[in-house]
Amino acid sequence: MSTNAAAKSPAETDWEGHLKGSTAYRRILAGLALAGVATFAQLYSTQAVLPLMANELHITAAEAALTISLATVGLAATVLPWSFVADKIGRVRAMAIGIAAATVLGLLVPLAPTFPLVLALRALEGMALGGIPAIAIAYLNEEVNKVHAALAAGSYVAGTTLGGLAGRLLAGPIGELWGWRAAAFAVSILATASAALFLLLVPKPRRFTPRSAGGFRGAMKTLADHSANPRLLALYIQAFLLMGGFVAVYNYLGFRLHAAPFGLPATVVSLIFLAYLSGTVSSRWGAGLSMRFGRRTVMLAGIATMTAGLGLTLWDNLAAVLAGLVVFTGGFFAAHSIGAGWTGTIATSGRAQAASLYNLSYYLGSSIIGWAGGLAFQAFGWTALAWTVIALGCTTAVITAVVHRSPAPQLAVVGSLNPAGRGK
Repeated sequence: MSTNAAAKSPAETDWEGHLKGSTAYRRILAGLALAGVATFAQLYSTQAVLPLMANELHITAAEAALTISLATVGLAATVLPWSFVADKIGRVRAMAIGIAAATVLGLLVPLAPTFPLVLALRALEGMALGGIPAIAIAYLNEEVNKVHAALAAGSYVAGTTLGGLAGRLLAGPIGELWGWRAAAFAVSILATASAALFLLLVPKPRRFTPRSAGGFRGAMKTLADHSANPRLLALYIQAFLLMGGFVAVYNYLGFRLHAAPFGLPATVVSLIFLAYLSGTVSSRWGAGLSMRFGRRTVMLAGIATMTAGLGLTLWDNLAAVLAGLVVFTGGFFAAHSIGAGWTGTIATSGRAQAASLYNLSYYLGSSIIGWAGGLAFQAFGWTALAWTVIALGCTTAVITAVVHRSPAPQLAVVGSLNPAGRGK
């Protein structure tokens, strides 16, 4: 499949992107959803079996969580280089290379004889996966009509939640029966099949043209411009804080549910990831609501929902904990779907780099706060961890409310069609 567009004809020059409901639009969303399955099933493949891994390898909860943090560190370290590669060789080709390399590395992880080698392979796997999330959003913003870009981004994020859910639900029962290595292998097989289907479905780009970022100086200028844009910077802070708190909750809630007063087995604990289904719904729902009420309003509502849900998990009551997790997850993905899609509309140039900076912040938060939350959990218990994440959410809400008060000029086209969504 060719990923480099030829010189555009006058008809293509006037073309404004695939419309919602078209065959190409549906193929883009289906293909990127499968890419999301391949990416996020692998990235978090050990999360459902962290307690089993800790017991089998005689390591602490925070050490086991390094299998998540180092993978996300690897991803964070490579999202920017991948974005420049994608500018030269094409979005789809860059995603194909990254996803193929990641699936091979994922198949090697369960064969690693030592824990340090497991960590090294997980870091390399994350580096390969750095070619997917930011490029996918840039591809969407190029190929989908601007009016439907927010909805398309929400649909893509919904697909990523299904990917993360599928990997965790598969890993839990298999890990309980045959150990964490068998679980990791099964998830890698799922990712391989999803990657192959992605390559078959995703349509040829129509708006991409290979371009140079002007060398190192041009690349640095692009990144500096994005980092100096207060609207983009606010989204990057939001990504860091919310994702860090989100991963910390899912990394360590399993340990809490294994211990007294709950005492649940690993197979049952893995079912907590069914809460991701609320994110599958809320990410698309939130994107749709943003067209009526504005991105700012929906993002603040998502953050408020997220923190309220986490408050419910403070009770030593299983029903309250599970209900709170569902609400927390739904709120997080509603806010994340807005942030992920917003970067591509705020940035008027260097969209792949703008999305890459968002993902860099997102996965740095996952790595740093997701791991550091374990220190709070081990020292002071679940209450300390939950209140820390609630504080992160409140901080994000204040930043969002202050920075995104006024309309964004580059959204005027969308706003003119839907005044309620202008600049929010």
